Amino acid sequence: MASANPFNSILKTLEKPQGGEFGKYYSLPSLNDPRIDKLPYSIKILLESAIRNCDEFQVKSEDVEKIIDWENTSPKQVEIPFKPGRVLLQDFTGVPAVVDLACMRDAMNKLGGDSNKINPLVPVDLVIDHSVQVDVARSENAVQANMELEFQRNKERFAFLKWGSNAFDNMLVVPPGSGIVHQVNLEYLGRVVFNTNGVLYPDSVVGTDSHTTMIDGLGVAGWGVGGIEAEAAMLGQPMSMVLPGVVGFKLLGKLRDGVTATDLVLTVTQMLRKHGVVGKFIEFYGEGMSELSLADRATIANMSPEYGATMGFFPVDHVTLQYLQLTGRSDETIAMIESYLRANNMFVDYNEPQIEKVYSSYLQLKLEEVEPCISGPKRPHDRVPLKEMKADWHACLDNRVGFKGFAIPKESQDKVAKFSFHGTPAELRHGDVVIAAITSCTNTSNPSVMLGAALVAKKACELGLEVKPWIKTSLAPGSGVVTKYLQKSGLQRYLNQLGFHIVGYGCTTCIGNSGDIDESVASAISENDMVAAAVLSGNRNFEGRVHPLTRANYLASPPLVVAYALAGTVDIDFEAAPIGTGKDGKKIFFRDIWPSSEEVANVVQSSVLPDMFKATYEAITKGNPMWNQLSVPSGSLYAWSPTSTYIHEPPYFKDMTMSPPGPHGVKDAYCLLNFGDSITTDHISPAGSIHKDSPAAKFLLEHGVDRRDFNSYGSRRGNDEIMARGTFANIRLVNKLLKGEVGPKTIHIPTGEKLSVYDAAMRYKTAGQDTIILAGAEYGSGSSRDWAAKGPMLLGVKAVIAKSFERIHRSNLVGMGIIPLCFKSGEDADTLGLTGHERYTIDLPSCVSEIRPGQDVTVATDSGRSFTCTVRFDTEVELAYFNHGGILQYVIRNLIGSKQ
Repeated sequence: MASANPFNSILKTLEKPQGGEFGKYYSLPSLNDPRIDKLPYSIKILLESAIRNCDEFQVKSEDVEKIIDWENTSPKQVEIPFKPGRVLLQDFTGVPAVVDLACMRDAMNKLGGDSNKINPLVPVDLVIDHSVQVDVARSENAVQANMELEFQRNKERFAFLKWGSNAFDNMLVVPPGSGIVHQVNLEYLGRVVFNTNGVLYPDSVVGTDSHTTMIDGLGVAGWGVGGIEAEAAMLGQPMSMVLPGVVGFKLLGKLRDGVTATDLVLTVTQMLRKHGVVGKFIEFYGEGMSELSLADRATIANMSPEYGATMGFFPVDHVTLQYLQLTGRSDETIAMIESYLRANNMFVDYNEPQIEKVYSSYLQLKLEEVEPCISGPKRPHDRVPLKEMKADWHACLDNRVGFKGFAIPKESQDKVAKFSFHGTPAELRHGDVVIAAITSCTNTSNPSVMLGAALVAKKACELGLEVKPWIKTSLAPGSGVVTKYLQKSGLQRYLNQLGFHIVGYGCTTCIGNSGDIDESVASAISENDMVAAAVLSGNRNFEGRVHPLTRANYLASPPLVVAYALAGTVDIDFEAAPIGTGKDGKKIFFRDIWPSSEEVANVVQSSVLPDMFKATYEAITKGNPMWNQLSVPSGSLYAWSPTSTYIHEPPYFKDMTMSPPGPHGVKDAYCLLNFGDSITTDHISPAGSIHKDSPAAKFLLEHGVDRRDFNSYGSRRGNDEIMARGTFANIRLVNKLLKGEVGPKTIHIPTGEKLSVYDAAMRYKTAGQDTIILAGAEYGSGSSRDWAAKGPMLLGVKAVIAKSFERIHRSNLVGMGIIPLCFKSGEDADTLGLTGHERYTIDLPSCVSEIRPGQDVTVATDSGRSFTCTVRFDTEVELAYFNHGGILQYVIRNLIGSKQ
């Protein structure tokens, strides 16, 4: 049970310089522990959170000691609890989170509790940004046209989220059309330091999108998590995390003239991938920091998922404070932030002697060594210096199929596909650009590269260059601020002239919302097997992600996106070959249109103004006409529609009582699936298209949904009926029960029939029979996807026995009441002679107090073979969740006042 905070003795008052006080704070210097001074700044944020939330139940004094002793404990993979300051959602992941909160209110109401107690206990910021498609491009009316289509497709989801914003306290919903979640977070939502009920503490955030890390550029600790973890954090539960190692990344010098922040981040990504930083924090420091704008830092922090780190952190310094002023934060807020961070030794002042921090490993980069580059054609960390691009492209055509190869025969490499584009003769060659998109939170938050792109457009237009009309060009700013400074600079008209009209405000090409390319272009590519290219200012370029017909996808800075659109091909050496022919017949080269760093800086200085940020974000809170006209029900309980195929009440709390069910073992369970190693969350719960022959497709057709309107599993995450049917529906699934056959099927053991996984699971459930899953190593790796735990629970899976689990997925299973067990070292299903045709019994004590974290249990089979496994409940808090049947049930009973 929770008790008083043992660290209340270091709760101090932070005085204002002119008298009065900012509030109270937990003072790290008052611990008088010299180990704290050497801690990385990012680890100090974890330490402060543990001290402030210490209750000797969810967070213990020994957890605080683990963090203080980070230098010795981090190599040992110790786990700690972490309570973030707030939660960030986007709409794809926000819908199921709000569905769960609405269900919890219903359950609370049925149990006689106060349903209005179900509210986020930490601030929740939800930005609707994943639904805009680039259906209309190269048009002055693109923004309005695309938004109208967005609302037509997603009206039901939007209305549900709007209801949630009214029904729940502590939840802000930013309407569609406002911008990209991470740019809005950087420019508006990020607090840096919270003042809650008179207590000051550092802002920290977990988000249900991997690029939540962008906020690390502002000195706010943030990273991406799965939906169940986010919901738990919303409801005041701690996240269990491994205390990470921290790589110290020293930056020296300054970037050369004409080199962009995008060139820098692609270089850093390649370096960190090579170093190996999965599960680690990166902390940037050194004299080069003063040469990087806040927007440049955010660009680097944004791509943490691409270099594999949990986050890429930039501690708060004077550059941070200047950015807060620029973006319209009040003088008093900025004074509070600086005073608090200085008092807690968490502010970096480069005018003062620096205490040497201890890091797990070290890297160094001289900024003047960074050169212009792009990355591709299939991975973000496959960096190519611009001067080597033509040679690299030809190597890719030659190489066998892989991350750097297309295996195009020599005799086919010069093929020309002739076609007619709206009556105009046109040609396509391998490497020709068909999509050129200025997109993505990585770059659209950075005025230097956005205005740099506009300057390239201006120079090109003045010299008479044009972009071929069949290239799908688009500009999707991350916030309305970008539009304001492009207009103020007078440069937007040049982007328009080249076809880079604004298409909308949100996540577009980078996540595959590219829309269709012209039918004539698509046919020319498909019929001639051309390797067409997309060039985008995004952060991910995996094959098939940007567009099904662009096999080559290159990440580049916004000005380079414009340059490649003008060239019309990636098969070019910009140093040697002209980019096009000007209006006077003169050959125009790359150097003729590329702006100097000084030119860019001057335009940024004169065009990016604080009033733009204030005006943009004042307007956001007022919504837009289409959002404001959405009719939604009032009331704190949601009126579920029985006919909706997007929003449905899941059965998590069916038959729930006030008494916790207690621990459950497993008796005579059948094996639903028998897997090998590396089963990912995408195998378990795919996010992509719904296959026409799947159980989910059958359900949709039966409910009157045309096949063209199936949409994706990702967009239907608010409907458990569809997501349960989509569990283990991946067409690449390899299940040993099928003896080599690949696909989303299994054997129903009692009858020997081959059925879809969903149909087999329903047979077992109907017969009242438990099921388990056998698996190899790294079960649940990949994206931390909540439905990869929710789905198996709805199928009736009671336990997963694996060689090892991905950390987040294991905790998600616990959160949904599924028992995770690990085979003993050196053992697995094969070595134990298990075929999956046995029946399995797992005996657990009936009283939770008799179960210890990490204890051994015996698994017995009806074949007479028994073996020992380790139960992977790793903390007492997880045991409490299991005792209640899951984390959501635990929270409900706790709020009503049941005994733990």
